Amino acid sequence: MTGTGGWLRRVSCRLDAWQLARQPGPAERDGREERVGPPPTGFALLPWLLMGLGSLANIFQGRASSPWIGGLGLLVFNSLYIYVAFRSFDKERRESPSTRLALAAMALVTCTLALAYGGSWLLFFPLLGLAAGAALRGRWLGRWGWTLAAVAGIVAGIKDGWTGLNIAYGTFLSTMVTAAILSLSDAVRELRAAREELATRAVAEERLRFSRDLHDLLGHTLSVIVVKSEAARRLARRDLDAALTQITDIEAVGRQALTEVREAVTGYREGSLGTELDRARSALAAADVEPVVHRSGPPLPPQAEALLGWVVREAVTNVVRHSGASRCEIAVSGGADRVRLTVTDNGTGAAGPPQGPGTGLTGLTERLLTAGGSLTAGTEPRGGFSVTAELPVASEERPVDPGAPGQAEAEVPTRSH
Repeated sequence: MTGTGGWLRRVSCRLDAWQLARQPGPAERDGREERVGPPPTGFALLPWLLMGLGSLANIFQGRASSPWIGGLGLLVFNSLYIYVAFRSFDKERRESPSTRLALAAMALVTCTLALAYGGSWLLFFPLLGLAAGAALRGRWLGRWGWTLAAVAGIVAGIKDGWTGLNIAYGTFLSTMVTAAILSLSDAVRELRAAREELATRAVAEERLRFSRDLHDLLGHTLSVIVVKSEAARRLARRDLDAALTQITDIEAVGRQALTEVREAVTGYREGSLGTELDRARSALAAADVEPVVHRSGPPLPPQAEALLGWVVREAVTNVVRHSGASRCEIAVSGGADRVRLTVTDNGTGAAGPPQGPGTGLTGLTERLLTAGGSLTAGTEPRGGFSVTAELPVASEERPVDPGAPGQAEAEVPTRSH
């Protein structure tokens, strides 16, 4: 009795420690952290073993025949119950054959003890149902639930008559309720994990989008600043007024870049194709590249304008950096359903990063594909480099310009000085 009492006290202490650890801290009570799901171990199922105290009392009070057999059966049942309970909270161990074998051994021990002693020993059937509900899922649960309830009813009916109906009902209820609660907790845990995964992916995608936007913004702007700075340095000795003009342009470009970066950070930036074409003329002219711009077709919706503006920005940046061209032609032609933008230079055919397509063109390709368009880039047969972008344009999204004809066309060639 002393050994059993010590064991019960140790279990009670472990339970108290576990419950203390599970109590919410100040952050959780304020709602800043949420704990949902089943407990991490099988300690939550151990208190139900107190249902077997009646059988233990029968043994020590001498009301059970063959007390050594009853005590051994009680020890075996409790050991199997604890074994199954702790394995039920790990999916891999819960579905292992050893757990199913231990559950079957529990059923055999329960039936033997119930037939041998009856009375309070019949309460081992609800305990068996609780262990089965914790360890089984899916099609096995229904089969075991009905089978255990039927066996419990039959055995209890043999020993205690109509009282067996209560034992059968208690066994079935403990099996199904335990399985339902733990299955729901597992589902909540999986949903929380899926939600966290989706949130992580959303953050990663937003970081990628922002880094791509920042690359497109600063890559073009810094290239323009470098080109204009070189022009100002060349002109400073022989034409101070022209150098001051370039420095003024550098200041304007820097201020505009600061505004664009702020707008990009806050997520409100919308590009304009007309603005990007004007900036492209200025950047190409400062780099001693003759810009020629052709634009035809009706006005474009804001989304198409923004995407094509990014293409102009990236393509012109590559022309200034890598091409060594003396002429760059930008053509925009819009139709009823699609718009096409082409940026072509007469350089060395390397108007892209020396090591391949690079981050800018790759990012533009992804954006256009998302919008249902396409982007192609490569060297021309007669020399030079060409970037072509196509986008679908929904007619209902086109802005209405009452003062413009249905098919306006403008050709604005601009040449560097």
